[in-house]
Amino acid sequence: MGFVIGLLTFFIVLDCLVLILLVLMQLPKKEAGAGLAFGGAATDALFGAGSGNFLTKTTKYAAAIFFVLAMILSILQTEMHNRSDIEFRRQIQEQQNQPISGGVPAATPNAPSAAAGSNLLGLPLELGTNLPAAAGTNTPGTNTHPATAPPPK
Repeated sequence: MGFVIGLLTFFIVLDCLVLILLVLMQLPKKEAGAGLAFGGAATDALFGAGSGNFLTKTTKYAAAIFFVLAMILSILQTEMHNRSDIEFRRQIQEQQNQPISGGVPAATPNAPSAAAGSNLLGLPLELGTNLPAAAGTNTPGTNTHPATAPPPK
């Protein structure tokens, strides 16, 4: 849907530029106006002596195309907005309908524990690092845990 909207937006901008040029090239009725921007004989030289009819018809078609594209873009934008709004509301409703689990979530079986030589992020520690001694160890500065420490003598 987004691609179609972008493509139609490109065509409507292109149509706007064509409309601007067509209006500027038309001959004025009383020899004054925006038609003199390119010179009085510019359209005659470019499109021939009867260019007023050609430019007038082309301007009408370009204006009709502009209005049709504007209406189509308006409908597509409204539909896309409503669709995303409905999808958002559906997701919120699903979240509200899910039961809330109380307490602390259970640990996953594959997650490393802090006692097994890992840091707070669950990443394994490198061998040979010095961490503060855990409570119950008798050798400060080692990686021993109270459960794995040798019994005191």
